Amino acid sequence: MIDFKNATFLKLKPIKLEEIIETMPKMFLDDENVFAAFKTVRDQLVFTDKRIIAANVQGITGKKIDFTSIPYSRIQTFSVETAGLIDLDCELEIFVSSIGPIHFDITGGFDIVAFSKLIAKYIL
Repeated sequence: MIDFKNATFLKLKPIKLEEIIETMPKMFLDDENVFAAFKTVRDQLVFTDKRIIAANVQGITGKKIDFTSIPYSRIQTFSVETAGLIDLDCELEIFVSSIGPIHFDITGGFDIVAFSKLIAKYIL
């Protein structure tokens, strides 16, 4: 479960943009573009050029989905940690004015340095 309020997550795995939950693109603004997407077991996290959107799939059937959106204008600071030799996961932590720190663990050889450049473009 991706829960911004309690900052609890499973490890995020990068996914192709075609794998985004089919109802999520209907929420995008006309000029909004996705540049990264991740998933846990059932939930997803999408980074667009305007915001971060979490999709929490609920219930046994997964028909009910809770969408939470954080506009970049609410992010005060962020930090990234690259993967190492033993610890292959990279990390992103953002500090949101109304929520506090949110920590993301990303698996799968993700290029967090290039990603941090994109995040900086929209936050700064």
